Amino acid sequence: MATDHELHLRERLTRLRSLNLLGGTRLSGELEKLQRQLERIQSAPTDEEIWRSVELARHQDRPYTLDYVERLVEDWVELHGDRGRADDAALVVGLGRFDGRTVALIGNQKGRDIKERTHRNFGMAYPEGYRKAMRLMELADRHGFPLISLVDIPGAYPGVAAEQHGQGGAIARSQALMARLDVPTIACVIGEVGSGGAIATALADRVLMQENAIYAVISPEGCAAILWRDIAEAKKAAAAFRLDARDCLELGVIDTIVPEPAAGAQESPDEAARLLRDALVGALEELGSLPPAERRRQRRRKFREMGVYG
Repeated sequence: MATDHELHLRERLTRLRSLNLLGGTRLSGELEKLQRQLERIQSAPTDEEIWRSVELARHQDRPYTLDYVERLVEDWVELHGDRGRADDAALVVGLGRFDGRTVALIGNQKGRDIKERTHRNFGMAYPEGYRKAMRLMELADRHGFPLISLVDIPGAYPGVAAEQHGQGGAIARSQALMARLDVPTIACVIGEVGSGGAIATALADRVLMQENAIYAVISPEGCAAILWRDIAEAKKAAAAFRLDARDCLELGVIDTIVPEPAAGAQESPDEAARLLRDALVGALEELGSLPPAERRRQRRRKFREMGVYG
């Protein structure tokens, strides 16, 4: 059934088409704009499809970073500690061989059972985690290793201790460092991703997103609590702020959607890893042909243009 907004667009299109018979480039431009809006609405995922992505992104059996490392990276060597305070288990970093080349890899790790989830802090990084990630970024830049980031974080840890340790500054410095790296950088959203804690390791040349992942500034429940004063409106919130892969691609937040097995990545982690490998290899080959200065220029321009409307 057509929504009120869709019916309104159709009525405006009909009126403008009749007026356009008189000619005029301005009317033609408005017609094209309304036609694109109508096509987007008609092809947009339904509220139920969007909520299915939320559920799959949070699925307890969905592959995490180390599941993909096991399937994609050879000779994996994990690095620990920020050389200043502690080792944050919510962020794993290391070096290994991917597709015949040495790469640096960063990823969030949530854990499978209560004990591991507590140890990993449910994937929510402290400042120590971002400082550890920056150690790896600098190492990759120094030695010319491409950087791959697998992003799967509901948000940076919001506790008092994290703020006392410099959470906001660590996130900002991580973004600034990623913006000026000379090496090719690729980030892939692989699960439930949100807040500034995500962009800290996702300011990359190419941002990929798995088909059933979600990417937003806040969780649907958090948005519903703020806008509707009721977390029961989470489905409505998820649809409103367009956090699924198709909408993120249309908004220009990501560059490519990585397909998943039919029922989600948890159905076949091996197949999900193969599809992810293909996407990463393609992005690395594309980026390898660009000079470092051009990669930096394109990277910065892409992120500066996000959210800018003429």
